[in-house]
Amino acid sequence: MMKKIAVLSDTHGLLRPEVTEILRGCNAIVHGGDINRQNILDELNGFAPVFAVRGNNDKDWAEALPETRAFTLYGIRFFVVHNRKQIPADTDNADIIVYGHSHKYEEKYAEGKMFLNPGSCGPRRFSQPITFAVLEVDEDAGTEKGSFWRVKKIDIVQKRPAPADGADERKTDVPENIGRIIRSVMKDTDKGRTVREIAVRNGIDEELAEQICRLYLTHPGVDADGIRKKMGNL
Repeated sequence: MMKKIAVLSDTHGLLRPEVTEILRGCNAIVHGGDINRQNILDELNGFAPVFAVRGNNDKDWAEALPETRAFTLYGIRFFVVHNRKQIPADTDNADIIVYGHSHKYEEKYAEGKMFLNPGSCGPRRFSQPITFAVLEVDEDAGTEKGSFWRVKKIDIVQKRPAPADGADERKTDVPENIGRIIRSVMKDTDKGRTVREIAVRNGIDEELAEQICRLYLTHPGVDADGIRKKMGNL
């Protein structure tokens, strides 16, 4: 029987509809940390059992989450940690090592095991792609070493609206009241609103809303002026 395991990391308080659509068909979810909010973990648990670790941005609410996890799922031995630098030397019993933190997808084999970073499917970091992975496991086609499985990389491509006639496609208009918008987006983010909702409420495009959300969620304690500076002194 075919099983599907979603492998996510660095959702940073955002579950995109493109992600949840695929999660509905999965039997389990592995999360490499930086979840950011309890309600995100609760929503994930509504789709399938979740095997998650705590990331560097998962604060007091996530104290019960371990920093590392080792478990077997559908015949596959997993080891999960947020930061690859914290992978211990002794992981001989693992078939797949899952980690995150960098927001960059990585899939490679070494020392008889797979190292898998699903990237980030949360708020986009600069121009980095939005990705996660799905493991397809065929328990009926097992080998002496365990179940047969393969990794499928999922790329989420966001469609951008066509520019108006004569507009420069490479430029994004920055509102004059960007400071007020940043403060409003911060409040909406604290209330758990989605990027799409935040964009509509503040009359800005989703790309700008997502950029502000990402900076706010990934820099605990930052204020509106700090976000503005990180955006390039807009």
